[in-house]
Amino acid sequence: MNTNTSILAGAAGLMVAGSAMAAMTGLSYDIVEQTGDGVVAGTYTARVYAEFDGSGDRLDAVFGNSSYGLQLEYLNGATGYQNSLGGPTSTSINQAFFPLAPSMEWDSYFTIGALYSSDNSLQDIGIDWSNWEAGGNLPASGVVDNGTFFITPADAQGEAVDGRVLVAQLTIYGDLDGVADAYFTAGFQGSSGGNTFQEQHSIFIDAIPAPGAIALLGLAGLAGRRRRRA
Repeated sequence: MNTNTSILAGAAGLMVAGSAMAAMTGLSYDIVEQTGDGVVAGTYTARVYAEFDGSGDRLDAVFGNSSYGLQLEYLNGATGYQNSLGGPTSTSINQAFFPLAPSMEWDSYFTIGALYSSDNSLQDIGIDWSNWEAGGNLPASGVVDNGTFFITPADAQGEAVDGRVLVAQLTIYGDLDGVADAYFTAGFQGSSGGNTFQEQHSIFIDAIPAPGAIALLGLAGLAGRRRRRA
């Protein structure tokens, strides 16, 4: 067994070979703070969601292995905002601190379902967050090919709500020019009707998503939707 398989398989037994049923339709994002309006000057904040089309669908893991690479890359001179009081995942985001440190709310981080640390069972293994936490790409070069952030199938936070599961909040120093500022791709594992799936999905992110536009073509040829909060 190669090391890429072993570390992911060891993460609470989440990684299952193959894909029994495709239930995840792609990725989308909402702009929740626009450039000039947010707490952090010169940034905008996007929340990225896994999209589903069935009842009872859920997401359990976001990962990179030898078959599916995980990467967050900033494009066209954009960089990421990272708050010194935050961390790489939602387990570090304690909303009780927001009145004292308002900018902490806009930290960039990954998650499954939970926006903040309360009632949050997210774990991660095998990912070197250091370059990303310094405002750069994840990873520094190439893709994460032996790491994951995950919950267990018993954790309610992975269940789709209105067909969506939150997977990231990204605050980006970027321009209102309609040009993509970031690219995110990863392997995703979840279940639908008791069947486990593993799929690759990708998305490009910018500050001015066009209404109704197709957001992405994934590395596996899968399309996702981009939506902007009204």
